[in-house]
Amino acid sequence: MKAFSTTLLKWYDKNKRTLPWRDIGDPYKIWLSEIILQQTRVSQGTDYYLKFVRRFPSPLSLAQASEDEVLKLWQGLGYYSRARNLHAAAKSMNGKFPTTYEGVRALKGVGDYTAAAICSMAYQMPYAVVDGNVFRVLSRVFGIETPIDTVPGKKKFTQKAQDLLDKKRPGDFNQAMMDFGAMVCTPQTPQCLLCPLAKKCYAFQNNRVNGLPVKTQKTKISTRYFHYIYVKQGKYTWLRKRGAGDVWQHLYELPLLETAVETVDFSSVKWLKNKKPHLICKPIKHVLSHRVIFADLYQIILPPSIKLPVPYFRISVSDLSQYAVSRLMQKLLEKVNH
Repeated sequence: MKAFSTTLLKWYDKNKRTLPWRDIGDPYKIWLSEIILQQTRVSQGTDYYLKFVRRFPSPLSLAQASEDEVLKLWQGLGYYSRARNLHAAAKSMNGKFPTTYEGVRALKGVGDYTAAAICSMAYQMPYAVVDGNVFRVLSRVFGIETPIDTVPGKKKFTQKAQDLLDKKRPGDFNQAMMDFGAMVCTPQTPQCLLCPLAKKCYAFQNNRVNGLPVKTQKTKISTRYFHYIYVKQGKYTWLRKRGAGDVWQHLYELPLLETAVETVDFSSVKWLKNKKPHLICKPIKHVLSHRVIFADLYQIILPPSIKLPVPYFRISVSDLSQYAVSRLMQKLLEKVNH
């Protein structure tokens, strides 16, 4: 185990990525980076991190912002619950980031992995991180066949990571695990011939690289059909804010009709006054973690006297860019001739 840690840290010292949240010791900025990098590649997340730090340089500045502004700045990153949790957590800090593991772990949207990452990097506390990279590296090097999506598996990997953790450099060790999994021991085509651990790697020596880690459950995917309508009323159009409990919570969107099948019948939409919208965009396939959405876009011109029902509200077309929307909604709006 000591040889593993020593080799890993030696590799990290020579090959670590230069990232703006590294070697700064600021728990607030490290927290921002960790939340942004959940479900997001470093290459994409870095620009968002820099934007957030510029706009919200402290927990207090983030807490004082409106949710709409936070979501607008987050636009395009996806998994918007991260942004809402980020905002809620900042409000709970009273202007000061927590200094204990328990305090960090209690923040909304912070789990065991994120708490361990923040506390090890900012405070040098001896908590090991366990994520996809860690599962992959440990399962391959030590030949752990226990499925990673089971309770015994998570317990085993967590204990293994904790046992391996270099207590003198916990932050560097955790970052080394993440970098090594992202740069060498990758999910596809890992760099085994360049790996400093190859000689002692169970998976490499036993031709099990593609078989580890083991996962038992497959994600169930559902399909949904969204039909959006862009309403033209001179210089105005209509939006609504999505409610809780579904995708894109609290983001804005055009009038929507969802169906169980691909086809749509607009006759049930009373405010259309039996007028048939014109199709301007064929279905776009939008893939999320647990669902696939097929969305098309229609357009209709209505006289100013017609009002859409609540929760829709009328806005100036020139103000559209001020509202936080999903990546899919952004794509559809780009196809509209305002």
